[in-house]
Amino acid sequence: MAGGLEPDLAALRELSGPAALSVLLALIAVAVTFLIWRFVQGRRSSRKAVLLLGLCDAGKTLLFARLVSGKYRDTQTSITDSSATYRLSRDKGTNVTLIDLPGHESLRLQFLERFKAAARALVFVVDSVAFQREVKDVAEFLYQVLVDGTVLRNAPALLIACNKQDVTMAKSAKLIQQQLEKELNTLRVTRSAAPTTLDSSGGPAQLGKKGKDFDFSQLPMKVEFVECSARGSKGEEGDADLEGLEKWLVKVA
Repeated sequence: MAGGLEPDLAALRELSGPAALSVLLALIAVAVTFLIWRFVQGRRSSRKAVLLLGLCDAGKTLLFARLVSGKYRDTQTSITDSSATYRLSRDKGTNVTLIDLPGHESLRLQFLERFKAAARALVFVVDSVAFQREVKDVAEFLYQVLVDGTVLRNAPALLIACNKQDVTMAKSAKLIQQQLEKELNTLRVTRSAAPTTLDSSGGPAQLGKKGKDFDFSQLPMKVEFVECSARGSKGEEGDADLEGLEKWLVKVA
């Protein structure tokens, strides 16, 4: 055994000066990378909440009820948060905490502030039927979410859930994405003169890439769009159409 180790030991003894320093620096780099990875993974694993956001009447609370119980129920405008454990259908041992946040203008940022640090993912619910009328308000709220310092640092996965697709006049996810990108780009330009949010470096938070029209691929988090219906095509008598949302929850859990 000792004879077999002699060549390796001899090689190690020959390492000196610049060669030894290079090996040492490489080992330190590997160790630092590992520690950073463990730190990031630890922070992510401590964030188990999926926040449901959106304007009033977007269908967040019914969507929350459908995911938790699978049943339809009449809802009204929320004035406080609701939370429940959601067990993932494909893995009974894994779950996330769903938190439905109020959509009222005077409450939504207050509740986002309370729960944003615990968010593993965000589901921003859009009323696909009223979207053309509400697009500016939707973009305004989404903009406030996207330039939030904590959201930027943690970069939780973001799903834009285009709800109420059971209604004939509902806008498609593709159209909603295009319109939101256009409105967010406009907001970025108009707000740049008077920023209200700071990033981690102390400067104004930048939405997207400077000098380019905004699109969702420029954000630090992964953004996806799905079409869904919390009510379902048969209303309270039928099942909701949440397959795309449920698959996404499995993926981000």
